[in-house]
Amino acid sequence: MKNHLNSNTKTALLYHAIQKKKLTIIIILAALLLITAVIATGIGSVYINPFEVIQVFANALFPNLVPAPASEISGTIILSYRLPRILLAVLAGIALAVAGAVMQGLLRNPLVSPFTLGLSSAASFGAALMIVLGPAVFGAAFAGSIAILGITFSAKSALLIISAFLFGWLSVVLVYIISRTKNTSQAIMILAGVVIGYLFQAGLLALKYVSNDDALREIVTWLMGGMWGATWQAIAILTPIVLVCFFLVEIKAWDLNTLSAGDDVAKNLGINVSRFRISGLLIVSFAASACLAFTGIIGFVGLMAPHICRMLIGNDYRYLIPASALLGALILLISDTVGRVILAPIEIPVGVIMYILGGLFFLFLITRGHGRYLA
Repeated sequence: MKNHLNSNTKTALLYHAIQKKKLTIIIILAALLLITAVIATGIGSVYINPFEVIQVFANALFPNLVPAPASEISGTIILSYRLPRILLAVLAGIALAVAGAVMQGLLRNPLVSPFTLGLSSAASFGAALMIVLGPAVFGAAFAGSIAILGITFSAKSALLIISAFLFGWLSVVLVYIISRTKNTSQAIMILAGVVIGYLFQAGLLALKYVSNDDALREIVTWLMGGMWGATWQAIAILTPIVLVCFFLVEIKAWDLNTLSAGDDVAKNLGINVSRFRISGLLIVSFAASACLAFTGIIGFVGLMAPHICRMLIGNDYRYLIPASALLGALILLISDTVGRVILAPIEIPVGVIMYILGGLFFLFLITRGHGRYLA
């Protein structure tokens, strides 16, 4: 009896030690993200030291307690130009990384990402469709302005955002409709996503073929991905979307843990697997497509961040989801900062940086890990 109690005590202590380690990693990632955001905000054609950046933030939040910096131009540069870009990179990184982690859990496939269900191809098609046909369909109104949720955008930007978002989410709805006839098995959903992705890719190629030089250049630039759409209006729209979707999937972390044991186990424990899988995919696709509508196509964040976090803290989704969110934001923020400054004043699209990082990362997994992390 005493040995049994000792064994239980040791197990409990080991469990608490593991949980403490996971929480420590999440706290470290949050601290690194905060530090990186402050440093990145100060980097640019005009360098602003981190202490002045913090002073600008503090003055904006507590104007009666913290004095404004000596240089007024610093506040203008940070609050009007750099901070929206930093926040957009963070929000997009969170959305894409969480979408990747959740999709991999729902479909029990480590190579699933926000783009596996044809989301990127569909969003690209929607954006290209508006770039090529927008002037002909909307005429002079295409050069005007439009309000979204009470926030004013140029009509061209607003319509491009709406089109990319709607087509991105449409791809997941189509996958759901197709797979519903096949009992929503993960294999059928992945295959349906691949097929739908090819169909939208064909439409994108057709639009590029018939577009003029200016429209073709704009399509190619959008496909590279970047933070050029960073405005406070974009942040106001994306922040509630990303945060609500994050909390909706985080409260389902236990169900994701259960599903990792198999569909039959999850069903025996009272989970409606088909409904849970579809609702989860729709939620994370909603957040990812909303961000991609503002940033263009950015790959590999949804694959890299969950993989790295699994190596650090394991497969417990209570910790994997927030850790992936923080790491995804950190990766995308660093990549965007490198793209801004490495060849300044020329700016490299962050999508290009991410393809390089993603390729090197998975090459490392294959050569050094012998593919065990991809199994």
